[in-house]
Amino acid sequence: MALSLPPVPASLKSIQHYLKTAAEHESRDPVVTYWCRLYALQTALKIDKKTDGAKTLLVKLMDWLEVQKKTLSDNEAITNDIAAQAHIENYALNLFQWADGQDRAGVFNKNVVKAFYSAGMLMDVLTTFGELEEEIAANCKYAKWKAAYIHNCLKNGETPVPGPATTEDTEGTSDEAGGGSGLIGGGVDLPSSQPQPPSHPNDDFVAYRPPPATITTPVEPIGGFSAFASTMTPEPPSANAIPYNGGPPAGAPVKLDAVQISKAQKYCKFAGSALNYDDVPEAINYLHKALRLLQTGEDS
Repeated sequence: MALSLPPVPASLKSIQHYLKTAAEHESRDPVVTYWCRLYALQTALKIDKKTDGAKTLLVKLMDWLEVQKKTLSDNEAITNDIAAQAHIENYALNLFQWADGQDRAGVFNKNVVKAFYSAGMLMDVLTTFGELEEEIAANCKYAKWKAAYIHNCLKNGETPVPGPATTEDTEGTSDEAGGGSGLIGGGVDLPSSQPQPPSHPNDDFVAYRPPPATITTPVEPIGGFSAFASTMTPEPPSANAIPYNGGPPAGAPVKLDAVQISKAQKYCKFAGSALNYDDVPEAINYLHKALRLLQTGEDS
């Protein structure tokens, strides 16, 4: 059953879109819903926890989170921060890559606006687990700006310019791209649903890089918002996958530094997240990368 929340008071307007994103995923992805509501709660506690309206909302969120943590106790993406971060990060980057691909192909509609903006919201949620990596922070800012920019162009009957912005384009848009008082964050009526993200992203995704070409075909629109059905065929396992030889190489154990250990953890994290999307070949590829790094100290 969907959670019914009391009205969001004016003092907590900045968390409204995180709660909306959570509600949109309630039946589709409970992990996204859980972490969006937790992020909204943590943000709200820093803003207003004294007024009656805020107290009512916060208590409702706390009660729901407590129940869900017990209900989903067998879900590692709820109980384990590393798995949770991987799940949210991959979902956000999948949305971002899809929207970026549509944008660069000159496809501008509410679907693209929604995907860019939702990606930005979810990248904000990633701060629950610590400071954002540089490319994620750049993508977050870009996604929010791009959502506001395309929305403005469509509203004014203008044709958006595909791809990254120039310095002149982004001047004065930081408020519009934000989640609080700007154009999108200020309550624009965005579509009530969003396209499902495509398959698992590449681990070396960098800011503003166009994703691999994906062919999508629109299906019958529902309520004015078109979903997209992917016609992309599954890719075979990477040719760079390292065969497992059953054990570590002979000789002294390899000494790894903190950077190498962190990279190995990242590969394992992405492998687990790939399995959430039933992408077994990609999960195997990430595990091979982690194993090679741990065995040899070399990053494939």
